[in-house]
Parts: sequence; C-alpha cells; structure tokens
Amino acid sequence: MTCEPMNVRPAAESRFEELTPQGLRTVRRWAISITIGSFLFGFDTGIISGALLFIREDLGLTSFEQSSVVSVLLLGAVAGALVSGRIADRYGRRPLLAALGAVFFFGIVAAAIAGGYWLLMLGRFVMGLAVGGVSATVPTYLGEMAPPQIRGRILTLNQLLITVGLLASYIVNWAFADSEQWRAMFLVGAVPAALLVIACVWLPESPVWLIDRGRTAEARKTLERVTRPGIPDRVIARYEEPDRGDRDGTGGESGRARALLTRTVRPALLVAVILAALQQFCGINTILYYAPTIMETTGLSASNAIYYSVFIGVINVIITMVSVSQIDRIGRRPLLLVSLVGMGISIALLGVAFAAELSPVITLLFMLLYIVAFGIGMGPVFWVLLGEIFPTSLRAEGSSAGATVNWLSNFLVSLVFLPLIDAIGQASTFWLFAGVCAAGVVFVAIWVPETRNRHADEVAAELHRRWSVQAH
Repeated sequence: MTCEPMNVRPAAESRFEELTPQGLRTVRRWAISITIGSFLFGFDTGIISGALLFIREDLGLTSFEQSSVVSVLLLGAVAGALVSGRIADRYGRRPLLAALGAVFFFGIVAAAIAGGYWLLMLGRFVMGLAVGGVSATVPTYLGEMAPPQIRGRILTLNQLLITVGLLASYIVNWAFADSEQWRAMFLVGAVPAALLVIACVWLPESPVWLIDRGRTAEARKTLERVTRPGIPDRVIARYEEPDRGDRDGTGGESGRARALLTRTVRPALLVAVILAALQQFCGINTILYYAPTIMETTGLSASNAIYYSVFIGVINVIITMVSVSQIDRIGRRPLLLVSLVGMGISIALLGVAFAAELSPVITLLFMLLYIVAFGIGMGPVFWVLLGEIFPTSLRAEGSSAGATVNWLSNFLVSLVFLPLIDAIGQASTFWLFAGVCAAGVVFVAIWVPETRNRHADEVAAELHRRWSVQAH
C-alpha cells in the first residue's frame, strides 16, 4: 500500500513484494471496480458528440445553445471537483463514490426525458457534478491503494477506463444514429451508474483515510486481506505517529486546503494546475466532443461522421493501453514530452488540412495522429501525476484542485470552440492549439519532476529543486 508520509521514508517502505499474490489480484479488482466511475466520466462526456447532431434538430437549438449543452456538463464538473476533496476527507472515499453513482443515474435520466432546452441543461449539469467528483476522487483512491512499483499502471487505469467510456459512447451513438434516438443514447449510461453504486457496497474504504481517522482496526482488516504478515503493523505505526499531521505543514484537517499554498506544497500545486490547464488548452476535448461535427463539415452525413468518430475512440483506447504498459518502465516525463511534441505537430497539420480543403480521409488521419499523441502521454500521465505529486495527507485536496482547474479549462475551451471557429476559421483555431502544445513542452522540460518509483518526499525534493532553480 502507498502509505508513506511526506517527510518520512523508513527502511520498511511499501514494496511490491509486500502484497501477496492474492492481494495483488484483489487490489486490481478493487481498481477496476473503482474505475467504473472513470468509465462514466468518459461515457457521459462523449455521448453528447453524437446525440447533439439530433438534439439540435429535435429541440431546435441555436449554435450557442448547442455549445452550452456541451459545456454545462463541464461547469457542473468544476463544482463537483471543487467540493469532492473536502467530502472525501470528511466522509471517506467509498461513500462519496457511491453517492456519485446515484448522481450519475439521476442526471442521465433527466437528460434522457428532457422535452426542452432547460431540463436538458439541468440533466447535463447534474451529470457534470458526478463527472467532476469522480475525476478528483478516483485518482486519490487509486493512489492510496497501489504500491509504488505498479502505481503508475494502476493509476493509468483511470485514463484507460475514461477512453473505454468514450469509445462506448461513440459506439452507442453509431448504433442509434440511423433511428436518431438520442434519448436512448443517454439512457445506456444508467446501467454503469447503477453498477458503480453496487460496486461500492463491497469495496473497502481507503486504509490511509481510516488510519488518519483513528479507525485502525478497520484499516488493519483491509491491509491483512492483501499484504504479508507484519506489514499492516508497520503501515499503521507510521500513520499513528503523533506529529504526522504537521509534517507537511497541514496543521491537521482544518488547514489542509490552506496548506496547498505553503512553500513546501506550492510547487506541486502549480504543476498540477498548469498541467490541468495545458491538457485542455491543447485542444483535446474539442476533438473528442466535436469529432462528428468537425467531420460533418468535410461533407460527410451525420451517421458517417459518427462512424468515423468510432475510429478515434478505438485508437484512443489502444494507445492508452500502450501507455499503461510503459508508464512504469519509461517514466512520466518522457511520455509527456513525446506526447506534447506529437500533439503540436499533428494538430498543426489538421489546421493545414482544413486550410487546404484536403479530403475527409486526410483530415481523419491527422485527427487520429493527434489522438495517438495525446493517449501516449498527456491523457493518462496528467491523472497519474495528480495522484502522485501531493503529500499523502493533502492528496484528496490536491487532486480536487487539479481536477477543478482541468474542468474549468475544459468548460472555457468547449464553450468558445464553435464561436472561435466562426470568428477565425478552423485552420487558425487548430494552429492556436498547436502553439499551446509548444508552450507545454517548455513547461514540462523545466518544471515537471519524474515520479516513477519515487515516494512523496523524493518527489517533493525534486519539485523544490526545480522551482527554486528557476526562481533564482
């Protein structure tokens, strides 16, 4: 288990061999169950891409109303991510995830039965609350359940299930495209929402949270299910040390949010929020959300545009699986740098394709290359870092802050994307995103630390070194 305090790294650190073979399988089952929330994240953000083509005709939506139906989910996600850290710290990770499953369910049903613009907006906002909540809570939970040697792979399951959810949404859109049943497209998501609630019945609470609340007997039972004899005692002993709450300057629970701004934690916060903004301002969700709309502008019919978007979803899943297999071998920084360079080149070429009015096949090719570049690094690695760069006692609050900025940036980009295309054209819009990718390469090269196989104190030390050097 990843249970080390920020400034303590005793000889008996969490190691891969501390898990029994059965314990390793159990941790993986927990991780897969937890990431049903990630699947819903992907499904509910992606389903609108195909449904919008039919909603706009059925409900008579204007261009701004179309953008707002897409972006209101993101506004809800901002609110959900903002409050999830405090709720997770007060009530626990498992109860919050169960509640989020219920919120998903009610938001999906409201959107599916909407007879007009405002009820659809309400349903999408409620769905967004749940999406934002899981985006902050799942990395926290996974980061607390996984040993360092497989932590990258376990945390990357979050992004993998997001991409699987996106692919599922594209397939559902395609399946219902001919009949134009956009309500049925939404309702499919009610099934995994119910499954998330059911899964939380048997999932354990995070031992880290239990120990921090003095519920050591419950934490011991969870640890004994997956670790070798003697390990639970060492983990609990590290967390029961009387000064652990102040080692990283948190001052206990009441000061955790303020502690993100302290000198020792501020570099981690800056890396989290800048990467969160970069991930969105590089343009990824304009491709994922508006893929059918973009393809339709090349002359394809609505159903064919949705069909081509399925290829984007397939590529996204495949390349994320590659990243899962390599992230603990290659490391986080190399994948981020390669990803940003590839994204910048491919989205610049996408702009050329629109400027030169190239064929839909060429346009699709550049979109796929962009997805490949995103999926190998910027997609999964951001969420992995969100679960790694903060000290353990601040992980929930830090993840919440990073996720909040991510969703706020997502909201802004998605809201202005179509109006921006109307103002400056598709080619110039995509070239603008390419410039952001270039800035991202510089930022990662200078300020982002490597976290592979490192504990919180080691990550904090490199963060301090990198930011101190630049400050002077």
